[in-house]
Amino acid sequence: MNTLVYNMARSGFITMPYPEKDCSGSVVVVTGANSGLGREASRHFVRLGAAKVILGCRNLDKGEEAKKDIEETTGKSGIVEVWQLDMASFESVREFAARVDKLDRLDILVDNASLLIFTREMIEGHESTLTVNVISTFLLTMLVLPIMRRTATKFNLIPHIVVVSSDAATASPLPERESENIFKALDAKTDVLERYNVSKMMQVMITAKLAEAVDASGKGHIIVNCLHPGFCGTQLFRRFPFPFNLIFKLLTALFARTAEMGSRTLLVAAFAGDDTHGRFMFDAKLHEPPRIMQGDEGEKLTQRVWDELVEILEGIVPGVTNNI
Repeated sequence: MNTLVYNMARSGFITMPYPEKDCSGSVVVVTGANSGLGREASRHFVRLGAAKVILGCRNLDKGEEAKKDIEETTGKSGIVEVWQLDMASFESVREFAARVDKLDRLDILVDNASLLIFTREMIEGHESTLTVNVISTFLLTMLVLPIMRRTATKFNLIPHIVVVSSDAATASPLPERESENIFKALDAKTDVLERYNVSKMMQVMITAKLAEAVDASGKGHIIVNCLHPGFCGTQLFRRFPFPFNLIFKLLTALFARTAEMGSRTLLVAAFAGDDTHGRFMFDAKLHEPPRIMQGDEGEKLTQRVWDELVEILEGIVPGVTNNI
């Protein structure tokens, strides 16, 4: 916890590299793109010349407002598109992915959408944080792998999948690891205060295993990485209960980096090389994985989380993991 507080306090005092890479011709999908990191990252992609930037948004009105804002600030129109995507609905994820699959190409997927709540709610048969941050995130990712591979072959490039995680991934001891099934134990638990941290830890674990699986498939290379964007002044913390909401407002005012500054870390990951494949990035640099993933026991735990997720995804869309 002390490390988390230290990292939070230093975020606002570190400047991230300004994105400069030419994105001409690229098609980019950003989830959770109507505000915060997603909107600012999308703005950068447009500024850098992307041919199409798709904002995956649950609220289309807010998505259209984000589109207008991006067009006005970049002076570029006809690039941003707003598509319906509700990460709390597996059907919505499938419909969104089916639309993406009809595109000519997909160069970059930024899995940015996240949920942080403090009350237990079951959605699609699972605790809501797990549904949005883990299951739907990687369901979408696996559903769009075929078009990313076609893009790699047709345009002779390496597509990127970027998962926006958090240093909160390092903060959970995951006592549910002692259970026969980790996801089921988490779904049954009524205390969800640690759930966001757990979901972010799972994202780092699954990113590592997905990268291994992509390589092992021999179907073509895609760089998969994940990152901590720093402590940013976004709407992620809007559901904090009193008095924590007031505390975080103060911390945000004192220490947070802007959403624009934080979004630069997403661009760094989206343009990064093979050295980031399957890895966790922190402040735009490679970082060791959470301690819970390290060593023989950590590897076994990571494999368990991966195997359980694969079983869940196959239950939603049979055969989806064959896309790997």
